[in-house]
Amino acid sequence: MSTPPRSAAHPKTGAAAAPPDIVEIERAISRVAHMLTRAKQHDRTVAEAGVPVDRAAVPLLRALADASGPLRPGELAVLLAVEAPHVTRQVQRLERAGYVERVPDPDDGRAQRVRITDAGLEAFERVRAAWRQWMADALAAWSPDEREQLAGLVHRMVDDFLAHSEHLARCESRTAG
Repeated sequence: MSTPPRSAAHPKTGAAAAPPDIVEIERAISRVAHMLTRAKQHDRTVAEAGVPVDRAAVPLLRALADASGPLRPGELAVLLAVEAPHVTRQVQRLERAGYVERVPDPDDGRAQRVRITDAGLEAFERVRAAWRQWMADALAAWSPDEREQLAGLVHRMVDDFLAHSEHLARCESRTAG
């Protein structure tokens, strides 16, 4: 099966075809994203960890666990690339569960920040440990060098994706203003 050259257009949409390596990268990323965001995978991980949190709560707990201190809800929204109301709802749920708490913002007496509680940190670390064990088991046949190479390439890819997105945002703001 031959792959069309880059300049070839899609027969139905007319869109330019991507190079074969980009097609395969996109396909692989889509497969990974789908697999990692499946409810079944999340349910298995939190059951193994013994922590009753929903899928949307885990990235928020991760952001707070990895932060150097309490964060404003807006900062969490930017970190997670979600809308502020989503963060507000998750914070309320996690607060009721005792996993996070709101504290006064030292820079603005009217504002609050969110910080992870000891119970929240313990819960997240249990989820993280279960997830890491799952990955270790899944990649058991890989050599340490292969796993290190994969980690390096994935970090590089994410860094390049973020840098490109920031570049595009700067370009868009210049043309809009």
